[in-house]
Amino acid sequence: MIIRSSEFVISAVSKKQYPQEGLPEIALAGRSNVGKSSLINKVINRKNLARTSGKPGKTQTLNFYLINGEFFFVDLPGYGFAKVSVNVKEQWAKFIEEYLNNRDVLKGVIHIVDIRHPPTNDDVIMYDWLRHFQIPTLVVATKGDKISRGQYQKHLKQIKEKMKLTKDQEIVIFSVVTGEGVPEVQNWVEQRIESFKCQA
Repeated sequence: MIIRSSEFVISAVSKKQYPQEGLPEIALAGRSNVGKSSLINKVINRKNLARTSGKPGKTQTLNFYLINGEFFFVDLPGYGFAKVSVNVKEQWAKFIEEYLNNRDVLKGVIHIVDIRHPPTNDDVIMYDWLRHFQIPTLVVATKGDKISRGQYQKHLKQIKEKMKLTKDQEIVIFSVVTGEGVPEVQNWVEQRIESFKCQA
């Protein structure tokens, strides 16, 4: 994937604010502070396009990033952050579900988990939800540089079993530090965009 241009377009909380260009969209889902913004920046080779924060729960809107004028990355609010109110959580859940369930140009979701830890119940619920609605999904296990390669299979097994991943479910180990997994994520995104073009 050759990145020629990338720009932040809008932060949205309702479908009235979504871009109307009709371009394909790839959403990123994951718990708070799992590295969604960092993954976007690494995949498109930009340091600070997507806003990263050390403070969990900072992303409270759907953030749309236009890539190459051809498709959008959509950074969803992180789920599972304990320090926001129940009302805020319900509000996030409502517009996340509205987006995932009703957005015709959504062509795939990159579901991000932390390879170092067992998936949370929220991770399991999100994967079940994506599978139920038959949304093409790539599971990405971030922070691969934080464990030894000899531990990879043990941690992947843990993720697969806890989330009950289907046998054909793609899972990629990723690191923003080493760049591991970047080509695999780029290829998956390109395949989803090409499938959109074929359907158009």
